[in-house]
Amino acid sequence: MKNDVLRIENLNKVFETPEGPVHAVRDVSLEVEGDEFFSLLGPSGCGKTTTLRMIAGLETVTSGTIEFKGRDLTRLPSAERNLGMVFQSYALFPHMTVFDNAAYGLRLRRVPASKVRERVMELLEALGLSGLHGRYPSDLSGGQQQRVSIARALAYDPDMFLLDEPLANLDAKLRVQMREEIRRIQKDLGVLAVYVTHDQEEAMSVSDRLGVFRLGRLMQVGVPQDIYRQPTSLFVADFIGKINFFPATITSQDASGGKVSLRSGQELVVGRFVPLDPAEREEFGIETRDVLAVRPEHVVMRPHDAEGANGPLGVVRRELFLGSIVRYFVDCEDATRTVVVESAQPPEGVHEGDRVRLTTRPEHALCFRG
Repeated sequence: MKNDVLRIENLNKVFETPEGPVHAVRDVSLEVEGDEFFSLLGPSGCGKTTTLRMIAGLETVTSGTIEFKGRDLTRLPSAERNLGMVFQSYALFPHMTVFDNAAYGLRLRRVPASKVRERVMELLEALGLSGLHGRYPSDLSGGQQQRVSIARALAYDPDMFLLDEPLANLDAKLRVQMREEIRRIQKDLGVLAVYVTHDQEEAMSVSDRLGVFRLGRLMQVGVPQDIYRQPTSLFVADFIGKINFFPATITSQDASGGKVSLRSGQELVVGRFVPLDPAEREEFGIETRDVLAVRPEHVVMRPHDAEGANGPLGVVRRELFLGSIVRYFVDCEDATRTVVVESAQPPEGVHEGDRVRLTTRPEHALCFRG
């Protein structure tokens, strides 16, 4: 059994409120290894930040265990966990210079002044903050302040690097730059990182693996490609990227795939089947027993009267040119909502207002089976 593993088992957190107990985290179990960059992803209020705060020792654990490098952290005070944490708000001391903010943790640990200076200046240079060590937080941009908070978190060589929505206060372009910088630093230092975000693109781009949360539960864990291509629930399929749902009924199925019939009677060949939770069927308004799911980039549009065209009928209501792709919005009675289609090249003979046929390849069609 590896010893450099963050191991969480049956983690629960219940908050007592005037309205009664609130179960914020429910039976979460996962393992994160070595220098892995692991993201906790989900919508607001799903339990991801509460889970991170329990790992950090900033929230008490109602039940379950947290273990890292063979140590039980569950009841250990935060100060004894040797963790570096970066907050959304930066949490810098406004009366301290950049250098003093970054050196704070080292000085608390009574590291000799010469080593403090060497370590802090090394980190500031690595983070693009050379020459700014004498400035105060109020003299820095948002991106620079976040870099200082990262330097402070990493200065004392923590065993684990925890980040709670660290880029939420930055503009879009700077977020992209900073997320790449954070991953580079984390990999260079070889420290395990747990990163909380609600931004799917952010999580997909920086994570070695990620866990998707919903209502306090960990819905799915995997590498970004598998989470996107092989979702195990309607929620994960819908939350990660864009997807189209078509209520359906399975008409045939074997080891290699099968066929489904849509509301209009149109049949499509399906390559994969996944069990469907009845509660999700009701929540997503699926009136049939099964539901077909197809990503926008895997939907193919053809003029409705093209030779050999088959598949559900739709009407193109909007065409958006977005540079690298063209995005279409198609009204289709066979779908639960407006169908989104994305294509690198505009389909020949298809324009706004046209009637079209929608189809997909079997390997791109996923059926949630009720």
